[in-house]
Order: sequence, then C-alpha cells, then structure tokens
Amino acid sequence: MPQPSQKLFLLDAFALIYRAHFAFIKAPRITSTGMNTSAVFGFTNTLLEVLKKEAPTHIGVAFDTPKKTFRHEQFGAYKAQREAQPEDITIAIPYVKRLLEAMNIPILLVDGYEADDVIGTLARCAAEEGFEVFMMTPDKDYGQLVREHVYMYKPAFMGKGAEKMGVPEILDKWQIERVEQVIDMLGLMGDASDNIPGIPGVGEKTAQKLIAQYGSLENILARAGEIKGKLGERIREHSDQAIMSRQLATIDVNVPIPFSAKDLIHEEPDAEKVNALFDELEFRTLRRRVLGDDPLAAGQAKQKSGTSDKPGQLDLFGSSTSPDIAAFEKSNSTNQSEPTPVIYRTIATSVHDYQTVDTPELMASLANYLNQQKEFCFDTETNSLDALQAELVGIAFAYKAGEAFYVPVPPEREQAQAIVDIFRPVFENENITKIGQNLKYDLLVLKNYDLEVRGRLADTMLAHYLLEPEQRHGMDRLAMNYLQYEPVAIEELIGKKGKNQSTMREVPVEEVTEYAGEDADITLQLHQLLVPELKEKAAVKLFEGVEMPLVRVLTAMECEGVRIDTDALAAMSQQLETDIKVLETDIFATAETEFNLNSPKQLGEVLFDKMNLVKNPKKTRTGQYATGEDVLSALESEHEIARKILDYRELQKLKSTYVDALPMLINPITGRLHTSYNQAVTATGRLSSTNPNLQNIPIRTVRGREIRKAFVPRSEEFQILSADYSQIELRIMAAFSGDPSMIEAFNLGRDIHATTASKVFHIPLEEVTSDMRRQAKSVNFGIIYGISAFGLARNLGISRSDASDIIKAYFEEFPAVKAYMDRVIMEAREREYVETILGRRRYLADINSRNQTNRGFAERNAINAPIQGSAADMIKLAMINIQGFIEKEKLRSRMILQVHDELVFDAHRDELDFLKTHVEDLMQNALPMEVKMETGIGVGADWLEAH
Repeated sequence: MPQPSQKLFLLDAFALIYRAHFAFIKAPRITSTGMNTSAVFGFTNTLLEVLKKEAPTHIGVAFDTPKKTFRHEQFGAYKAQREAQPEDITIAIPYVKRLLEAMNIPILLVDGYEADDVIGTLARCAAEEGFEVFMMTPDKDYGQLVREHVYMYKPAFMGKGAEKMGVPEILDKWQIERVEQVIDMLGLMGDASDNIPGIPGVGEKTAQKLIAQYGSLENILARAGEIKGKLGERIREHSDQAIMSRQLATIDVNVPIPFSAKDLIHEEPDAEKVNALFDELEFRTLRRRVLGDDPLAAGQAKQKSGTSDKPGQLDLFGSSTSPDIAAFEKSNSTNQSEPTPVIYRTIATSVHDYQTVDTPELMASLANYLNQQKEFCFDTETNSLDALQAELVGIAFAYKAGEAFYVPVPPEREQAQAIVDIFRPVFENENITKIGQNLKYDLLVLKNYDLEVRGRLADTMLAHYLLEPEQRHGMDRLAMNYLQYEPVAIEELIGKKGKNQSTMREVPVEEVTEYAGEDADITLQLHQLLVPELKEKAAVKLFEGVEMPLVRVLTAMECEGVRIDTDALAAMSQQLETDIKVLETDIFATAETEFNLNSPKQLGEVLFDKMNLVKNPKKTRTGQYATGEDVLSALESEHEIARKILDYRELQKLKSTYVDALPMLINPITGRLHTSYNQAVTATGRLSSTNPNLQNIPIRTVRGREIRKAFVPRSEEFQILSADYSQIELRIMAAFSGDPSMIEAFNLGRDIHATTASKVFHIPLEEVTSDMRRQAKSVNFGIIYGISAFGLARNLGISRSDASDIIKAYFEEFPAVKAYMDRVIMEAREREYVETILGRRRYLADINSRNQTNRGFAERNAINAPIQGSAADMIKLAMINIQGFIEKEKLRSRMILQVHDELVFDAHRDELDFLKTHVEDLMQNALPMEVKMETGIGVGADWLEAH
C-alpha cells in the first residue's frame, strides 16, 4: 500500500489544452516561424504550476482517442453539435505529447473510452490502494467521481486560485445530499457541451428541487404522475431520454487499464529533450523554470522504459525441416492485431501465429517437438470451473513467444483419453519445466484422465504473488501490466454469466484456438519476464523450494477430499432450527414487539427508536442505524437483547453457511467434500480456502466446534488424525527476538503465559492466578500484532492506565522483544519491506507516512508479517515433507486438510503410530530454530474428537 501522503495527479489533457487555447484567444503566442503555441504554453504553465505547488509523487495525463466510444454507439448524436477542432489545437496536441515525454510523464489512453473514463478508473484503483488522488480538470462532470481520498482539482485560472473539491464541496456546489446524485442531475439537465439532451426545460435549479424532493432519478420517473403542470408532462414524455442522458453522463470506472503505481511515479525531466523542444517552441522563460539557468548542465534525468513490444512472426517449431512439420505450415495463418496502448510512449503491435492441431499425426509431431524442449507452457480449456468435474475441451501449448498450438479434445471419453495419452510422455518427462497460470487447476483436470504431470513447475500467478503479494495476479491484469496487452475476454466467447452463457465446447474451434493459444503464449511471455524479477528480489528459492512443490501437495489434497457425515449435519440443522426459533421468540419478548430480525432497518428502529438503548446512535451512509457486530458487541454489557441478537446471528450463520451448505458441496462423483486451497490470496503467505472456507469454521463456541463432528474418516479402517502447532507465532517471536527468558520457557516446556504473568506481576510462578494468566496470554498474543494500551484495555475489560502499566512491565521484563520490534520497524523504514526467514517479502509503503494512523498500521504489519509469514513458510515446508514421506513409504494414509496451524489426516489404523511419529518430527523440524516447536497430535472417530 502506498503512503497516504503520496499524491497522484491525473490530468484531463484535452480539457486543459482547450482551456489554454481560449485563454489566449485574444492575444495568442506566435513564434518567429508563425506557429501559434498558445495551447502548449498554457498547458505547460499549468503543469509546472501544479508540479511546484502540489509536489505530486505520482502523475499521469489522460487523452481521448479518435475512435468512437460506447456513448457514440448508444446515442449517435453524442457530441455531434461540437464545432470542428481548431487547427491550432490540432497542431498543439503532438507538442503536448512531446512535452510529456520530455517531462517523463506517462500518457494514458484507451481506445473506445474518453479521458474521464480512464481517469475515473485509475482514480478509484489508486484510492483503494491508499493514494490521495486529484483529478485535474475544469469539467464539472468529474464531481460524480469524488469520494474519500479522491478530489477534483481546478487549476488556477484568469486570476482565480486553484480549487480543490472533496465530497463536502461537491455536495455544496450541486446542492445535493450524495455524490451519486450528480449523475441524476446530469440526467435531468443534460449537458449542452456534449449534446446530452436531458429533459427539455429542466435546468439546474429545477433539477435540484426534484432531487431534493424525490432523492433519485428513478424515484422522479416512478412518481412522475404526481408532478403537476408542464414539468410533469415533460418528465413523463422524456423519461427514456432522461435515463439515456444519465447513462451518457456516467463516467465508466471499469476501463481495461492497469493501475501500476511505479509507472506513474513523478520523475525528473529529460533535460536534453526539454531543451530541444523548448528551443523549437521558443519557451525561454519556461525552460528556466524547468531546467534552471544552465539546462545543459542539468544532466540527463532517469528515464522510464520506452517500448513494450510483443515478438513478431517466428518460424513454426524452430528451423526444423521435418516432413511431419510441413503439415503445419498453413498459408495466411498469421493473425495481426494492434492492442490498445494504455500507458505508453511507443505503441507496440502484436503479430502471432496460433494454430489448430487436430489430427493424430500432427498431435504426435507436436508431442515430439515438445519433448525436445527445456520448458513449455500449457493451458487446459474445459467445460467447468470445478476442476474435479471438468472435462477437457482442449489443450494449448506454447514454447516460443508469439506461437501457440491448440489441440481440440472431443467429449467422448475414449477419444479424449487417447489424445491425452499422446501427450503423456511429454507431461511425465521429468526434465521439462511445465509453465502455466494457476497450474493447480490444470493438474487437477489432467488427474481426471489419470495423468500425473511431472518435472519442474513454474506458475506465473504464484511468481507474481511473491513479487507483489498485495496485488491481483490474474493473467489479464498481468498481461496489461507487463506486456501492455489486453487478452481476449472469456465472455467474448461464451457470453456473460447467466442462463444464456454457453460453454467452451460450443465455441467454434477456430475461435478457441485464438483464445487458448493467446493464453498459453501470453503466459509464456509473462514467465520470461517474471523469472528475472524473482532473481532480482531473491525470491527464486521461495518460489522453487516452497510455492511450486506445494502446488503438487495441494493438488493431491484437493483430489483426495474428505468424507462428510450428512446425517450428523441433518440432525444438527434440525436442532439449530429449533434453537433459532426459541431465541427469536425470546428476542421479541425482550423487545416487546415482533419485527424482521434480518432487517437492519427494522432492528435499528426497535433498538434505538423504541428501546432507546443509545442516546446518539451511529448511522450508516444511507441514514439507517448501524447494527453491525461492533455496535451490538459494545451494547452487550448494557442490555441482554444485544447478546441475544448476536447469538441469533451466529446460529443462523452456522446453519446457512456450514450445516446446510456443506452437503451441497459434496462432489457427486467422489461422494466427498473437496475444498479448494488458494496460495495467492493472503499477503502474509498463509493459505486460504473456498468451497468451503475452512479457515472460517467457527471454533470459539461449542456449537461452532460441533461442525467438526461431520468431518469423518473414509471407512472403518481409518481414523482422523489431527496435528496442530502449539503457539507457533509466539515461539517464532522468541526465536527472532532472542529473548533468553522466553526461549528458556519454551525449550523447558513451561507454561509461557504463566511464566509471562509471573514476570509482569512480579510474583512466584506458583502464585499466578487464572486471571493473571489470562491477562498475560492477551499481552503475549497482542504484542505480536502490535496491540496498544487501548486495545488491551478493551480486550481485558480493564482501564487504559492499567493496560499501559502491563505493557510497560512486559517490555521491562522482556527487553529483547522490545529491541526486536524497534529494530524491525527501523529496517522497514529503510527498505520499505520486511521479510520472513525464507525471504518472503511484505511491502510497507505506508511505513514512512506522515499520517500517524496509517504509519501505525504499517508498523504493526512490520512486526507481525515476518512472524506470521515464517509460520506460513514453516507449515508449507512441513506439508511438502510430509507428502513426500507418505508417497515414499507408499502409505494408505492421506493428508486431507490444512486449517491455520493444523494438518488433518485420514489415517489408516495400521499406520497410526508410524504416521504420528513422523508427522510430529517433520512438523517440528520443518524450519529449525533456536526455539523448540511443539505439536499437539490427537486421533478420533471425527475431526472434533481428534482435535
């Protein structure tokens, strides 16, 4: 996350160029050669002014493109009334672009979208990543984009100073209550400058009154029958036009343009280019403002990369003249296209050759050539997102950038298996690296055809995850970020989600060849770019030694699945239903009224209007009373109804999210539950899971823990074995800090919380009470997460001063822990990242922020991330080693689940002792440290009993 003090300025080029041109219309600036430079001069002056006064850390300038936008398609007369662009502006535009290139400021544009769409999209992305964003434009329509951390910035003009407009200023300017109402206003008023019609006769004042009375355009149109006179008639007559006008005025914030903070960093200008350009334009005064009095001595500024090319046509299968390969050489098979540049200095074109391989002879020949490569990329096309139920539709291969080959696979199982078997020697070749994007899915699909992919794996999704753990890692986004290339969207082939969406098998093979071939080709090119970055950031060992081997482990676990006792869940569901009804009746009796407990609006009215539980209750943005968990938890001690509502919500969540949902997730083919593990989601390196989310299965309450009863062994010959790291993060903290007291306590097997209480409260160990131990436990775990006196006071229900005294005493007794925390924060400020014992990095752009809140958050992450990340690395290594042990010993037992610091096994009764001994050893010694790691191992007829 970037620092909140970092400011991103996004400039609307054409709006500023036009304004500059007309500002000098009566006294234009003309060079000695007769060229009118007014627009360039005015734009440059405005740019330099904002660079000097606002000192943006990041900047970009957005341009419209000549191509028509979706608005032209929707309304043919859009902007049709505009006069032709003045010739002087047409001349000025290339000079403005040269200026930006010389100033090392990126140009932003996307065909089919206007500059405000591009700015709106990047502004929203940047704000979500913590930037303060300023949209520099005189265009009032941008008001709809303003929100927290996103502002309009009107530069100084004609004697008026610069104007910054946040949400309050926009609301005041438009006389509305919500920013979203800006587009409703535009829908009613229209916009003459863009030829947006609106409703005839409705101006700003009338629009304001209508919005104030009805709240939204939809409400106005729905209640148009209530509006009297000509105004009502016009609204009713032009309702469709109003809706269309609002659509035309709505800025699209989903433009396919990547947000990359590093590409928008404000850099020093290129002195040589500035000097040459300003000589030509005769901007002597402006040159001194940019370069000083001696521009030639200013030096060459650091330049950003200029060109982003995709390779041109390459020879099919290299330079071989094999007669088999001649069959591939199809005339006119190349397909040229020009991707839209999104952040560019030199526009790159793409030339590629994607071919269909659809006969046994050609498949055998392709397999032969793949078998001669050191590495190749492959991508499966299927008919389902569920890998375990998916059927192959085809496989795409690429081993040379710009080329790819698509092998269609028919639906008939026997024929499909025959095709897979042609490529079996290639996939099983241990000496060939297999590259892919989200390879686990592909490995699972191929397992459906009894194919085990062997050899080294390289997943571009996981490579990028190690490089940029907090960003998104989808192929489309990576293609735009690294290749400035926008791949074909899957929706273009099968349609958007819904009943009309088709499957890949229904798409013509020629189209699938282009789509699948592109996926394989782009992934190969991404791999070639990401590998050097992994080396640069010292992440190769983590990638090759942890994340990629773990892909195979997770593939095996997901394929194995776990048996679920549906009868136990059904009984639990009935009991929960009864308990929920009893609790509901109890709540109604306490409130002395019946209402919809699942309606936040009705609940808020009962709690705060009828029962008056709080004098000034908190409200949401929509004006309703806030009734979230935080609000109700704060009321627990004051009124019993708050606790009852929280209990009601917990029971409902248990029933709907787990008890009733788990049976629906059972695979009809295997009869087991197959959760999906995600390696590239959490910034700390920990695994997450979906369908179901195992990490969120409640364990704090008796009812929540009972869900584990439903996870049972596959048969009577097996039992569930659970192995759980004990206090892993505290032990890692002790090892990292080197605190002798903590290390001794752990290595001698003492109760660490009692030991801490003894030291903090200055009493003998045997005199520590359960309450003291509870407080010490809260401090121990809180320290890892950088807990404050306020947080500890809230957790323990004590005063802030008492909490502060406890923390102070803790650091006095464990000075090495305090020294470690201070050292980590200091190093993080220097490097802007921290790392685990294996080198997994967590980037902390806020660590030097001037904003105390955000800086404090980054400091807490600096302390916690190396500890939590090292714990993640440790359990991942344990999983890899345990899976290797199971396979080497050819055990019937299987590792089936991973949840937090726990591993769960379907253990064969004959192997229990052997498995327990080795699992314990492999977990405790996965990542040797000065502090001894401990594991708790249990066995039972279900997961609850084992745990």
